[in-house]
Amino acid sequence: MQITFRTTVLASAGILAVSILLAGCSKPKPAGPPQGPPEVGIIVVKQEKVSLTTELSGRTVPQLIAEVRPQVGGIIKKRLFAEGSDVKAGQLLYQIDPASYDAAYASARAIQARAEASLVSLKLTEGRYRDLVKIKAVSQQDYDNAFASLKQSEAELAIAKAAVETARINLAYTRIAAPISGRIGRSSVTDGALVTANQTAALATIQQLNSMYVDVTQSTGDLLKLKQSLANGVLKKSDAAPVKLLLEDGSPYPLTGTLKFSEVTVDQSTGSVILRAVFPNPKQALLPGMFVRAVLVEGTNENAILVPQRGVTRNPKGDAMVMTVGAEEKVEPRPIKVVRTVGDSWLVSDGLKPGDRVILEGLQKARPGTAVKAVPFGSAPAAPPAGAPQPQPAKK
Repeated sequence: MQITFRTTVLASAGILAVSILLAGCSKPKPAGPPQGPPEVGIIVVKQEKVSLTTELSGRTVPQLIAEVRPQVGGIIKKRLFAEGSDVKAGQLLYQIDPASYDAAYASARAIQARAEASLVSLKLTEGRYRDLVKIKAVSQQDYDNAFASLKQSEAELAIAKAAVETARINLAYTRIAAPISGRIGRSSVTDGALVTANQTAALATIQQLNSMYVDVTQSTGDLLKLKQSLANGVLKKSDAAPVKLLLEDGSPYPLTGTLKFSEVTVDQSTGSVILRAVFPNPKQALLPGMFVRAVLVEGTNENAILVPQRGVTRNPKGDAMVMTVGAEEKVEPRPIKVVRTVGDSWLVSDGLKPGDRVILEGLQKARPGTAVKAVPFGSAPAAPPAGAPQPQPAKK
């Protein structure tokens, strides 16, 4: 009987404990503070001065280039330079066997000497006849013949002198000298080779590398847009337009070039024009024929509006648009017109004005018409209100 009573008491105590525990669990949790509008990162649109550039591909061209060719024929007696070396203007490069030209020069000088001697005799004869014809000692015909012979001899002397000069020039041409200073390439002939005057194949090529041209192409469409922008006042032409250069591997060339001229004729096969810039090349880092990209300054936009590319989206039609925060702190979609990229931003021509607030961060929460809290883009997130549940660290 005592065992049954004790069992009943213990069961009643257990039921009471469970009831108290369930009553505690069923109490409603206190409601947290009301949630505010979502935060979005914005930038305030402003006008700024921007220099617009364009990147064009092209190739390097030596500023001076000369192909060495013989001006007389003969056998190459000796080559007098090292291939790939720097040569000076007037430096001797090749020696052609001068034997036949020496003989021709000596013969021409002998003919000149004979003409000079004949002229002396004819001058004396003409002088005597001039005095005798005055006293009628000789006939007028005899004097005329002496005078004509004198003039003929003078002409023959002039011809002999010209022949001597020609022989002298040909003899000098046997010494082939460098026409310009620069870097000389490989030789196409060796000692003992036969060359001819004005032959098609060059003996060697000299290129001046102290400064280098860069020829780039620009489409006529881009050129017309640039001229329209300058005419409408959207762009202002820069007085000094420096040109930057990017090498084949993408690295920048350390020195700045200048734009020299623009071709006046359009290439019919490509529909483009040639622009030429010149770059200093003191260390000869630029070599002829290198593929490069030139960055040219087209002009300056004094009142440019730039929007980072991350804030610009496209609607189903493909038109550019941004999300802005309106006067009532609500999201408003805004269609815009973009012209081109400038770095990591779009250049906007229409749709935005200074003071507009464009959303860059939190676009997934920026539904049109919803209220948001605008904070400067890149600022630290706001602290949660007092009493709000704090985020718990992840369990390991």
